[in-house]
Amino acid sequence: MGEILGHLKPSLLWNHFEEICKRPHPSRKEEKVAEYVISVAKKNGLEYKRDEFGNIVIRKKATPGKENLKSVVLQGHLDMVAEKNADVQHDFEKDPIQPYIDGDWVKAKGTTLGSDNGIGVAAALAVLESTDIEHGPIEALFTLDEETGLNGAQSLKPGFLNSKILINLDSEEDGDLYIGCAGGQSTTAKFTFKPSEIPKNTSALEIKITGLNGGHSGLDIHKGRGNAIKLMVRLLHELNYKFGIRLVSINGGSKHNAIPRECFSVIRVPLKNLNEVKSYVENYNQIVKAELSTVEPNLSVEVSEFKNRSKVMDKVSATNLINALYGIPNGVIKMSADIEGLVETSSNLAVVTTKGKTVEVVTSQRSSVESEKRDISNAIASVFNLAKAEVQQKDSYPGWKPDVNSPILHLMKDVYKNLYGSEPHVKAIHAGLECGIIKEKFPEMDMISFGPTIIGAHSPDERVQISTVEKFWNTLVNVLKNIPEEV
Repeated sequence: MGEILGHLKPSLLWNHFEEICKRPHPSRKEEKVAEYVISVAKKNGLEYKRDEFGNIVIRKKATPGKENLKSVVLQGHLDMVAEKNADVQHDFEKDPIQPYIDGDWVKAKGTTLGSDNGIGVAAALAVLESTDIEHGPIEALFTLDEETGLNGAQSLKPGFLNSKILINLDSEEDGDLYIGCAGGQSTTAKFTFKPSEIPKNTSALEIKITGLNGGHSGLDIHKGRGNAIKLMVRLLHELNYKFGIRLVSINGGSKHNAIPRECFSVIRVPLKNLNEVKSYVENYNQIVKAELSTVEPNLSVEVSEFKNRSKVMDKVSATNLINALYGIPNGVIKMSADIEGLVETSSNLAVVTTKGKTVEVVTSQRSSVESEKRDISNAIASVFNLAKAEVQQKDSYPGWKPDVNSPILHLMKDVYKNLYGSEPHVKAIHAGLECGIIKEKFPEMDMISFGPTIIGAHSPDERVQISTVEKFWNTLVNVLKNIPEEV
């Protein structure tokens, strides 16, 4: 039994989740968790195989009397987003996640928890290991490298799966059943600058924007949270035109699918304007704190003198960079006219990195409408092209079109209502579920996605609600019991 979470119910699920936490599994470094998944198959005498990419499928025969039920795929991904607070020492490739219980929530100490998608993986493992639940034939699919571009799902080949029903275990709101998702792609830009000698009679300042909530660039994009890079370039734009600052570097964000929580820049300022610039930044801090006080109570913009002898960017390149980052669309672009409350199209300015003579920028676009995804991506590429950047568009993946007549949807609605006396909410999600890609590869599959309540995914504030995990499990068990027979 797990020392920290093993007393929670369902114990089998929580024990597996605690074991997952012990094994480092950031994207593209999931092998230790993959080995654990295979060990569960071996321990229970279950058939398994891996494809060339490393995805795993484990097959479990039906329980006695359920052999004629349709086969079901239980699907989740093994990787997690590796995010930590700046003051936390943690090596995601070596150190275990440290979960702890806080009331009705499981959290992690200073890092992402990995409940996205560790809880779903643990649920699938619990079904595979269980001896007391009824189900038909099961295929448990564990994909790799979901968080960086759904790459495991992208690599699936025909014949790897045999089932016609798929239950994706990677949603994050109790009582919600998802039947559609957004497609997405990234638009990246590389700005090349000429390093220039340090201007005479200048001093270096470092500006830090910290304390933002961040969050998932799809699920949280509509919440009005601050984007640290956008806040920084807004300030740099003002300082550039008012005081003629020289930009040394700008660095912010760390993941293409996370709203950036922090951004740092180094500038050089004429000595005659030094105190005025400091005051200007301090005033800007008060302005943006007032603008975002409700959603970003811990936002902080700080400026301090900085010992830095690095060369500055040439004026033209720095101005082009600042103008481009300031000008590109960010956040919600369009809401759906068909599904109330659904973001249809969005973009996120995710990462900016200064290294050598270049500044690299990563943005991500999402839409449930393919033509709109192309449109917003091309609009952003156009701004970067005008600023003389080298632009690439890549990592495109399809959306998953909702089917309100889905048989698995109707079954899950009935099961949920019988268990809890209320109707679940049927939704589409503004994020890239693997269902879209799997559906493209296995078009005959009937699909649905659901999960427990997870808040703050992709940020160190990530937490999963204990009480909803038990509901999630009970729903899954009862759905598997009531899967219809093959015709």
